[in-house]
Amino acid sequence: MHIAEGYLPVTHAAAWTLLAAPAVVWSHRSLDLAGVSRHRRLLLAASAGFLFALTALKFPSVAGSSSHPTGIVLGTILLGMRVMPVLAALVLVFQALLLAHGGLTTLGANVFSLGIAGPLAVAFVGRLQGGLRLPDSVGLVLATVAGSFATYATTAVQLAVAFPDPASGVTGSLGRFMAVFAVAQVPVALLESLFTVMVWKSLPLEMRTLEAQ
Repeated sequence: MHIAEGYLPVTHAAAWTLLAAPAVVWSHRSLDLAGVSRHRRLLLAASAGFLFALTALKFPSVAGSSSHPTGIVLGTILLGMRVMPVLAALVLVFQALLLAHGGLTTLGANVFSLGIAGPLAVAFVGRLQGGLRLPDSVGLVLATVAGSFATYATTAVQLAVAFPDPASGVTGSLGRFMAVFAVAQVPVALLESLFTVMVWKSLPLEMRTLEAQ
């Protein structure tokens, strides 16, 4: 997911930044920390730490990008998807500056895939789980896989649009990016889902019954 510094054309990097910026601003404004309980602040910190730790596990993938767990499920479920754009932005800035993971010029594209597309998929599966009354473990696995695939499908689109195939265009390029991502991301997503279930079950019951806002 982390598209490397300077890898996208300037116009593409700027366009993704413009698309991601409103969501980040909206997310930041929703975090009225002065009115948030200490318990909820701890959840926020834990979600940010979970996101940072998992996305820092880097596996080489498509040229100019990488595969890794997304870590977006706990934050989305515990606190709601509205907190995820700003959390993703903060985590990605620190990783770009401290770990040379991702980049500042590609920050908008990476925030869009990790902080917007992925959480949207997680939230959708969460609502589906509630409607179907699936067990928590099943819902978490489905949500993790859906969030991971949505994140990487978005990254594949970003790369395909930036680097269309000379013969088959964006469609052909997208198919190749998706195929290469799938090789690494399918097992990574499944392993992440199992880890997420373990972490979820280790949380106190009062945390696991909070309604995402």
